[in-house]
Amino acid sequence: MTSDLQQLVGEAWAFRAHVEVDAALRFTRLAAAISDFDPESPAIALMRRAAQDEERHAALCVELSASYGVPVETTPHGANDIAPSGLSPRQAVLYEVVAACCITETESVATLATLLEEQAEPRVRTVLHEIARDEVLHGKMGWAHLAREAALLDVTFLAPWIPVMLAGTIDDRLFSPSASQGEPEGLLLHGVLPHERKREVFVRTLLDVVFPGLDKFGVDSAPARSWLAERLPEAPHQPKFEHGAAGPRPREPV
Repeated sequence: MTSDLQQLVGEAWAFRAHVEVDAALRFTRLAAAISDFDPESPAIALMRRAAQDEERHAALCVELSASYGVPVETTPHGANDIAPSGLSPRQAVLYEVVAACCITETESVATLATLLEEQAEPRVRTVLHEIARDEVLHGKMGWAHLAREAALLDVTFLAPWIPVMLAGTIDDRLFSPSASQGEPEGLLLHGVLPHERKREVFVRTLLDVVFPGLDKFGVDSAPARSWLAERLPEAPHQPKFEHGAAGPRPREPV
């Protein structure tokens, strides 16, 4: 294992550790917020369980990061409310659940499933499998909350904000053709997607899962599809969406 590969892999697992800690805090806060306006919602217990899951995931990521020579202190960074101003408290919670679960957690499941299709070091595969098992439930939790809210209130306000959520979950380099230059070989063996595979998984998950799911529950995916088309090399130019809010940090470093 080259020193460059070891450093890159260690940093990737350290990044994941931070994201897991932030997610634990976010789910704890969202559970409390939902209980204020919908105390009978099943999402409350699911969010609390998800917070415990993320704390366990963070510990696993810290161990793996250290094993690659990159010790990490898991200080929370991005667990603050990410919803834009002007939304009602209930709308703000829905915004954040969609960003954190329907988008970020759904993409995480796809990434983990892709990694588990490849050969990996035994200790890495064990961690990937444990995290993937929980992330599936975290994604479903978000879609279930969206479905419950869609049956009770107008959720169409989310449509123009989906591009903002997507932009907040990635680095602009994800769509840069040159970003994969100089990548060391062997990333998959240690649980890290090469840049091109990462982009492929992201796009495929949006087209096959996220966009159809949003449409199903009354959130028009057209603005998000335009956002994606603008960033694909073969697509014609589309208008940009300029808003000030963002989504939770991505699960994968870019």
